Amino acid sequence: MTRFKSGILGVLLVTSAVLVPSLAFAGDAVLRRFNSGAGADAVGMVDASEDTEVAGPQAIYAGEGNEVFLLDQVNARVLSFDTRRPDAQTRAFRLPEALEPTDLVVKKGEIFVWDGSVHALRPTGADDAPTRGLAEYQTRGVDDPFMVSAFSQMGSQRPGEESDLLNENTRSLSQQQQQRGAPPKQYVNSRGRGPVVVNVVPDADKAGAIVEVQAQGQAGALAKLQIRVRDRLGALEFLDIDRQGRMFVLGENIPLAGEGASAFVARFAAGGKLEGVYELPLSQSVALSRRYVTVSDTGDVYFLRTRQASVDVLGVGFRPLRAKVIDTRPQPAASDLPGWKTGKGPIAATLPLSRQRVIETAFAFEGVRWQLSQAAYGGDPDSACAGFNRIRRPSYLHGKLGQEVRGIPYCWGCHGALGKIRDKINRGMLAGNVCTRNAPRTDVVGVDCSAFVSAAWGLATHFTTMAIPAITHRLENPWDLQPGDALNKPGSHVMLFMRFTPDRKVEVMEASPGACNGRVCRNVYPLASVLARGYAPVRYRALANEAVAKVVLPEQQQPNARAQKRQTR
Repeated sequence: MTRFKSGILGVLLVTSAVLVPSLAFAGDAVLRRFNSGAGADAVGMVDASEDTEVAGPQAIYAGEGNEVFLLDQVNARVLSFDTRRPDAQTRAFRLPEALEPTDLVVKKGEIFVWDGSVHALRPTGADDAPTRGLAEYQTRGVDDPFMVSAFSQMGSQRPGEESDLLNENTRSLSQQQQQRGAPPKQYVNSRGRGPVVVNVVPDADKAGAIVEVQAQGQAGALAKLQIRVRDRLGALEFLDIDRQGRMFVLGENIPLAGEGASAFVARFAAGGKLEGVYELPLSQSVALSRRYVTVSDTGDVYFLRTRQASVDVLGVGFRPLRAKVIDTRPQPAASDLPGWKTGKGPIAATLPLSRQRVIETAFAFEGVRWQLSQAAYGGDPDSACAGFNRIRRPSYLHGKLGQEVRGIPYCWGCHGALGKIRDKINRGMLAGNVCTRNAPRTDVVGVDCSAFVSAAWGLATHFTTMAIPAITHRLENPWDLQPGDALNKPGSHVMLFMRFTPDRKVEVMEASPGACNGRVCRNVYPLASVLARGYAPVRYRALANEAVAKVVLPEQQQPNARAQKRQTR
């Protein structure tokens, strides 16, 4: 495989004889392109709709040798391919039924996946078969700190307790509690030096940190790595050590102005000297994915880029550095993002609001427990979505008929207050609908992403992601986010901000067909990956102590799906 050097435009497209340039940074090369489909060299993708992003592969992981694994969860499988053999056949591993993970890690031939907790899977069938199964097995390894750290590198980690946000005694927001706690230790089963324990010590000015690497069970530091960025350091995760002893660290630079957030992988020599960086091609045209970067045992850095109808696996170009401060170059914003115009429209009533009330309402949507009746579950076979193998029913409800379930279901085009949603379920309406490419239905109940945020903010009207800018103001500094604010991408998705984690990621509450398996749930994401993909930190004006008597929705062009959506209200 060609080495990726700074200043050379990547031109390698493996799935075709035609050479095409990479659309990422100079030096990045397209190693493999998977178009939308269900075949051996395709991946499942659900096109974007109003208030939904493209749904496609969520994770990439470099296995042993030259093998790379791709989580194709829409097609319910894991794919693997050889980065140095362009014409080699792609292998597929079928996921167990009812398991819809959003992240994966591969260690010594075993596949571990994340769907809110860790599942260990072993391949079944002949070793040389093009398609094999995956069977779950019991192992203490899923709770091992090294496995937990491997998933938390990209935010696949359990959110904090409610007490991290709500003081049990006063029932008020505890801002002081949010700021407590040093970043947790990181445990990495490195490819080149075995198990290591990593401690991150942030600088006082928040622009840098010391990364202390220690071999497990041995005294003294293996290395002390110095990281310093131009603005403010976001998440900092030790990724791996390759066979040459080089160390790789994922970092983020978050400008205080919010614009130009970027992510990079810094490479250090075995002795701890910074050699240079791999600038990750995050951009607003790249959909949000969970594990978008991985490092091979030979030190190659791969990036997962999700586009409208295809997925690229990129080899990321390396840029040597002489300076001690890492100054990355974020890509320019995409020019094809949806916009909005202000004008006359419906008026939405607002109620007196506090952050306490917003957070408690959000927790109620996420934590409510209810009995899944036959009427709410629906018959089998359930109605199919347009394209691929999805059905109307959210996956977290599969096989739970007659059982108690947790969380309000995701429902494309639905909205409403929590009490009304529960009443409709009790009256026999179907629970949830993840068919985001179909017309919204009138016989189902739940919330989509913007309906959930609207309900948490106490709005009597459903404000879509395109309308949210009319009732919010954008925060100039993303570090000013407070519980109850939001991260909004007009026309795509919105997430309610809950807190900053001790390792400087963002914890959010969202309603999502994929990231939450079709319900309201909490997730954790690296901040730069959210900002660089076009999400804006916004504050609802009623939470900013601004007088809001009435709000005017922006006038928008109404595509068919949006017009049909309005007819359901």
